[in-house]
Amino acid sequence: MKHVGKMKNNGAKIVIAYRTLPGDPYSALVIGTNALGETYHDALMSVVQDASGQQANELADVLAVRKFPDGNNMLEWLHSRGQLKKVPTSGVLVTPTTNSAFPLDEINIEIAKAKGIDLEDLAISEGMKPKKNDPAKTTSQSVSGEIEETVIPEMIVPEVVVVEEELTPAQLRSKADKLFKEAQVLRKQADALDPPKKSKAKKVTATEAG
Repeated sequence: MKHVGKMKNNGAKIVIAYRTLPGDPYSALVIGTNALGETYHDALMSVVQDASGQQANELADVLAVRKFPDGNNMLEWLHSRGQLKKVPTSGVLVTPTTNSAFPLDEINIEIAKAKGIDLEDLAISEGMKPKKNDPAKTTSQSVSGEIEETVIPEMIVPEVVVVEEELTPAQLRSKADKLFKEAQVLRKQADALDPPKKSKAKKVTATEAG
């Protein structure tokens, strides 16, 4: 199922409203499902699971035209209640099934490659063009620089320090094989989220055939 995931650091369940943002390709807007009341949670998940939600490239495009049972516009309500959280794409795992999880940042890279565009242009190509009062744009500005104060504790993503170590040729080959396999899995996941367009085969007429 598309648009669902969890935070890498603690497994907090989330719904991904925007996979990436204009001018900030390494950030996403997510909704922490544990912070919602039962009525709002169930209504949100209903939109995620229905055909319009699964066909949408970005779930927020659907939320912008759907309403909660109380009549409130979903995207506006989530924005006004501070439920749209800006987080690093590297801290998000997409979970299309209960037994699979893929890093959102790597999926975004694969989708951009499949589209033949730069990662920085992915948000624009996906149809996200925020207007002056667009909740997505406003949230990304207001949360930037103060995410630790506004995000609920379970969604805070700590900085990861990577320590480089020297690898032997055999270890490098092993690592390369592993990365190749992971790349194949990510490409399949990217194709599932955004199927590549199939080229139409040219019809051969009877005259051409003869």
